[in-house]
Amino acid sequence: MTRAQSAKKLDYALVALADPKRRAMLRRLAQGEARVTELAAPFDVSLNAISKHIKLLERAGLVQRRRIGREHLLRLELGADERPAHNKLNTDHSDRISVHANDQDSRTVRAFFFTAVLCVSALSAFR
Repeated sequence: MTRAQSAKKLDYALVALADPKRRAMLRRLAQGEARVTELAAPFDVSLNAISKHIKLLERAGLVQRRRIGREHLLRLELGADERPAHNKLNTDHSDRISVHANDQDSRTVRAFFFTAVLCVSALSAFR
């Protein structure tokens, strides 16, 4: 990947992470695959607006869409560099987080840390 391509990828990732709705979608996807309608449920916006947010996340390379019939399922797109960090995050911190919080809180904290991992990986692509 050329420096210009890396810079463009970083730009897309930073724009994608700048919006609170998109960060919330990523936190939800950190818990597992979800339908577009599930991602849209917490927000008081149209499905068309949610679709635009998702397209931006796809362009940034942060999510991947698959279709089953008429359903669109989304999941986090982890490159080879991010997979070990995500696995390490889930195994290293899960026990300590669960000791101090209930299940919902621990999932939220893990999702927050995972969002931080995504930010760091996006920045490292710029090197």
